[in-house]
Amino acid sequence: MQENNSSVDIASINEKIERESAFVDILSSEMKKVIVGQKHMVERLLIGLLGQGHILLEGVPGLAKTLAINTLSQAVHGSFSRIQFTPDLLPADVVGTLIYNMKLNDFSIKKGPIFANFVLADEINRAPAKVQSALLEAMQEKQVTIGEETFVLDRPFLVMATQNPVEQEGTYPLPEAQVDRFMLKTVIKYPEMADEQMIIRANLKGSFEKVNPVVSLDQIARAQQAVREVYMDEKIEKYILDIVFATRFPEKYGLESLKPLINFGASPRGSINLATAAKCYAFIKRRGYVVPEDVRAIVHDVLRHRIGITYEAEAENVTSEDIINKIVNEIEVP
Repeated sequence: MQENNSSVDIASINEKIERESAFVDILSSEMKKVIVGQKHMVERLLIGLLGQGHILLEGVPGLAKTLAINTLSQAVHGSFSRIQFTPDLLPADVVGTLIYNMKLNDFSIKKGPIFANFVLADEINRAPAKVQSALLEAMQEKQVTIGEETFVLDRPFLVMATQNPVEQEGTYPLPEAQVDRFMLKTVIKYPEMADEQMIIRANLKGSFEKVNPVVSLDQIARAQQAVREVYMDEKIEKYILDIVFATRFPEKYGLESLKPLINFGASPRGSINLATAAKCYAFIKRRGYVVPEDVRAIVHDVLRHRIGITYEAEAENVTSEDIINKIVNEIEVP
């Protein structure tokens, strides 16, 4: 990295990030008490938390998605709530509502489960669009309006939504504009056999260790500020823009074969989130500057839900993952 850059003192940034990121290892090891394996998921949760974004987790039931965010909230000393999305859920069940109090002859406000630091939106694609949009407004604006009053949500505020693979019965696919609000979409795979053996043993014993609060909300707030200070060279910015623009205009990057496969490319929100996530990844690795590997490590999670594929791509069994792989392999690394 440009050590000789006079306007940016990489050494002092590095020192600060090393200091501020000390809690990452403590937090990870505290979560490992309960979460066996799934390192990828835990890392993505931390990136969402540090980048002040939200996460969409996709995977079959039973892969510890609920357990992961609950464990994170315990380790961070934050409040946790879970909303089970069902086809009969109403927006008021998420954000809250006005209740008439006969004694006082007046309305009082009953806040919904959205008022927590960590909100698990379980099986988000089982609820109709009206409820999904109520949740997504809160995610975007970080505030909720009930009646005529507006309430600012607590910070940090992290929504982790889980969805079953779309082929499953009784699911409403999330519209593109709503999916775009999620900083990351992480696909969770089954655990390795050795990990699953440990999971079986721990469950049969009933001997899960207690998760202790090891990080304060103030420390998280400081870390969120520190992430912004991670140095990103202009070459890395250009690399991020090349990747995103290649999803929109593949022919300009010698990828003409992708043109008929892409319906629409990543939005500017994709560029912002890719840059933010790369900084968060560098922070987790306790570095004060971003390297191309940080971008490559996180690019699938940031872009997989932001590229629309055509019917032609579906017919050829080409996924957004395949498109990202081709782009990342083609774009020159700085």
